[in-house]
Amino acid sequence: MTIQWYPGHMHKAQKEIKQVLPSVDLIIEVVDARIPYSSANPVIAELENNRGLTRPIIKLMNKTDLADPEITQQWCHYLERQQGVKALPITAHKPEQVKKVIQLCRKMAPHRVDKEMPVRAMIMGIPNVGKSTIINVLAGRIIAKVGNEPAVTQRQQRIDLEDGVTLYDTPGILWPKIENTHSSYRLAITGAIKDTALEYDDIAFYALEYFVEYYPQLILNKFKIDQIESQTIDTLEAIGRKRGCLKAGGRVDLDKVCKILINEFRSATLGEISLETPEMIERELIEVEKQKKLKEEKDLARKNNRKKKKR
Repeated sequence: MTIQWYPGHMHKAQKEIKQVLPSVDLIIEVVDARIPYSSANPVIAELENNRGLTRPIIKLMNKTDLADPEITQQWCHYLERQQGVKALPITAHKPEQVKKVIQLCRKMAPHRVDKEMPVRAMIMGIPNVGKSTIINVLAGRIIAKVGNEPAVTQRQQRIDLEDGVTLYDTPGILWPKIENTHSSYRLAITGAIKDTALEYDDIAFYALEYFVEYYPQLILNKFKIDQIESQTIDTLEAIGRKRGCLKAGGRVDLDKVCKILINEFRSATLGEISLETPEMIERELIEVEKQKKLKEEKDLARKNNRKKKKR
């Protein structure tokens, strides 16, 4: 599945981030604990590398109340193997967890604290990872607009927090091209991309195949079906019949079933589910590199063929 969704204000935000980045001491990146890799923005690393800079990064793993706790711990260990990265699992519904980030900022920028200067932190995150809610908790008042729809924040803000931390807020930005197809699906399933850009049946089929492989008992218990069918569509129809999603003639309303499945995942009524593990991502990245190399070889072959025809 290819997703093309890159609103104009996101392009503007990326330019603004480039301008502000040199003046900050560290980066706070809010990610969805259910998809820590897929919800991380490669723009951050790209901007840093282009300037030859490396800043400490706090990976704020939000929505841990929705994620598989065992896999969340795997991700914390995996992320902290990277130089200068500290992972902090939280849920924005618990202010005491969120506010730990203030002291962590001070700890990761001792050169500013020793000089009694404010620690300047840029907070970033793709749409719908809960960044605005976190900012409001940190500020102790309503600063950022909160919404269930992605792409709510559309301009930068500077916020002075307690204990000498200054926060630079940025709009949630996606990137023009998502190279890992699996990441596209995961972003869609979690709601990071507007539903108007999606086909519910497409992402629901992907989601159910994943749930059946990794969380089969949750599906059986939640929907009270007798067994997992060998074909995904048969399992969807079994769920539809149990939920009374029927059209005239007793046919299952698959569109309705697909929406129920995705909405119940997003609300965590299916249970605590993570959509990716570090091991899974490592395998997928190898495949992405293979596909990129194959595409480069094909492009080069076409280019050479065009040159031969011109001779």
